[in-house]
Amino acid sequence: MSEKKCRWGFLSAAWIGMKNWQSVALSGNGEIVAVASRDASKAQGWIDECSAHVPFPNKPEAVEGYDALLARDDIDAVYIPLPTGVRAEWVIKAAQAGKHVMCEKPCGIDVAETEAQLAACNEAGVQFMDGVMFMHSGRLDALRETLTDGSIGEIRRIHSAFSFNGGDDFVSGNIRMHSDLEPLGCLGDLGWYNIRFNLWAMDYAMPQAVSGRMIRGAARGDSPDQVPVEFSGEFFYENGTTASYYCSFITANQQWAHVCGTEGTVRLDDFVVPFFGSEVKYTVSNTESNQHVCDFNMEQRDRIVSVKEHANAHPTAQEANLFRNFGDLVVSGETDPKWGEITLQTQQVMMACLESAKQDGARVEL
Repeated sequence: MSEKKCRWGFLSAAWIGMKNWQSVALSGNGEIVAVASRDASKAQGWIDECSAHVPFPNKPEAVEGYDALLARDDIDAVYIPLPTGVRAEWVIKAAQAGKHVMCEKPCGIDVAETEAQLAACNEAGVQFMDGVMFMHSGRLDALRETLTDGSIGEIRRIHSAFSFNGGDDFVSGNIRMHSDLEPLGCLGDLGWYNIRFNLWAMDYAMPQAVSGRMIRGAARGDSPDQVPVEFSGEFFYENGTTASYYCSFITANQQWAHVCGTEGTVRLDDFVVPFFGSEVKYTVSNTESNQHVCDFNMEQRDRIVSVKEHANAHPTAQEANLFRNFGDLVVSGETDPKWGEITLQTQQVMMACLESAKQDGARVEL
């Protein structure tokens, strides 16, 4: 591994950044130089808390104001977990400042914002990537092999669900319940993962049409409008394959994905955040029904595929891989446009699903 490091600046002391603080430390090719907040004391407190758990050889510096961080010449890349409502502004400013950008999802409030972000990064010659950790798990490499080696035949149906029950405090106070800050609600926060998995399983073929339904909306007291808190969607492909997903802030923790083929199925019970342990797994099923006169037997034929990869807090974990892969691109001086392309695809499909929901679930062509 090159001795050169990707020097990171964090634009915000958001809670998700605590996980990624550790991810940078575990990546082996990155270091955090500075963390910015509108209030320097808040950034300092956040740095102190993270440093007590995972220290860097050189303690990152607290910076007051995001512009001040972008103006520094000792930062190569920025991680941006700011609210979706203001995210595009700072991605574009970061690119114009010559910083590579890792952006939390959803990357924009609509397709135009995402296109503007990518255009700014392309013009500046900097790398753009969204922060979808499961895309960097070794499990996907194994799963791609299973989907293409005939184990389940031809893909005909994909299902996925991602939800958690935030409770009353979440609905009344969380940032994700404010339409100016997070207008896409659970669709942007959780559905992004469902849509990305469906696209990945189809090797990024775009669906011919989609439909969506906002099952339920809600908002905290100071929000101008409701945001989706329960949403479902459907994809329709030209070859006849279909895909569905469900996301919600009001149902219990679930994060499963099924891929159903002509000969069998694949099941992931933890496709977003792996269950705790030192392996990530999925199950291949080739169930068979047999009948002999009056006896009808359903035979379970499951095969578990395991990949040696820790769920978290380890150099092999998917979040460490995310920052390592990004850092490798930065250190190499090369950019990979595929990451921006799949971000745009995800945003396009998501917004088409939302447009369908506004039309009572009518099919929207892509």
